[in-house]
Amino acid sequence: MNLPLSGFRVISAEQYGAGPYGTMFLAQMGAEVIKIEPPSKNGPDGKKRGGGDTARAVGPHFLREGESTYFQSFNLNKRSLTLDLNTAEGQEVLHRLVERSHVVANNMRGDLPARLGLDYAALKDVNPAIVCAHLSAYGRDNKRAKWPGYDYLMQAEAGYCQMTGEPGGDPQRMGLSMVDFITGTIFCIGLLGALVDAQRSGKGRDVDTDLLSAALHQTSYPALWYMNHGDETQRTPRSAHPTATPSQMFKAADGWMFVMCQLPKFWDILCDRMGRDDLKADPRFASNADRLAHRDELTALLDAEFVKQPMAYWQELLAGHVPVAPVYTLGAALDNPWLREIGLRDEVAHPDNPHLQILASPLKFDGQRPPNRAAPLLGADSDAILAELGYDAEKIAGLRHSGTI
Repeated sequence: MNLPLSGFRVISAEQYGAGPYGTMFLAQMGAEVIKIEPPSKNGPDGKKRGGGDTARAVGPHFLREGESTYFQSFNLNKRSLTLDLNTAEGQEVLHRLVERSHVVANNMRGDLPARLGLDYAALKDVNPAIVCAHLSAYGRDNKRAKWPGYDYLMQAEAGYCQMTGEPGGDPQRMGLSMVDFITGTIFCIGLLGALVDAQRSGKGRDVDTDLLSAALHQTSYPALWYMNHGDETQRTPRSAHPTATPSQMFKAADGWMFVMCQLPKFWDILCDRMGRDDLKADPRFASNADRLAHRDELTALLDAEFVKQPMAYWQELLAGHVPVAPVYTLGAALDNPWLREIGLRDEVAHPDNPHLQILASPLKFDGQRPPNRAAPLLGADSDAILAELGYDAEKIAGLRHSGTI
């Protein structure tokens, strides 16, 4: 495929989830993403220990010791270079890379990029066009810069936990680390915007985002409702939409489903296809405002109807007419034949599993999803990258002996 970022090189000092998730999109779009990881260190017994992205050690499932399946989720299509950025020799390697790269990215704690020479101030003399992209927990320019932070903390502080779950229940986080994922996505939007400008101006810059800012920004219209009208969005039964009705979960004969009449026309179509003209004619349900005011009564009436048939019946009756979806378990969602039909499930060859199952990119270019390869083993590309930078075999051996790589 002719991928849109072919020919661009991104150096990323990254770990765990948010940053690697974002840069994986760049790698899947054809960029050469070189993942900088701390090298292993000799233990008291002389054996190498640790090193690498902390995600490599996240269980419970491993392809080999120190190589987790979790790590594959965020690092497809990348190259791995082990490099100690705290050493003068490590900085020399970094600068050689920067000379022939377009982006330096990181998702470190806010105070670390400047200390490790990863910001524009440190690199502009090496490459004036370099874009330095930063993803931190709380930002680099405030008193929280040194604070570590994770997705779940942001869900708590940004109000997500108090908005999630059934009314009257304990606060709940979302089932997935969605703050990590949206922040990684925003990170790459900013990175790509700065890269476009650097390509036409010849001048790079710093571009920043942080987990808490991204989490708060995602509060979107409820934020504006509160800030402008004092209307604080509350939990609703069955994960119902705060204003549109019926737009919530209902129980079919064999499980739950989600029905969404976001627009007035969908309510009319629902009643028509269910053969319930009486509901459409009921003055309690004449408008969305009426339905919202009488949501409990409407829920009881629809429950009595939906429970008469299994989900497959309602899916066939409503799909393509009224927005509807089954409430699947994770396993059922991933085993859904639809994923195969649209090419969202993929397989890559890993040294320890020649048939490693992965999710393909949600993007398509010219109607095709970009190709994938397995995430790299720790330091798998170190020798090749250093040779490309002009280091000979003797020098590479010296860097390895000193612990720089």
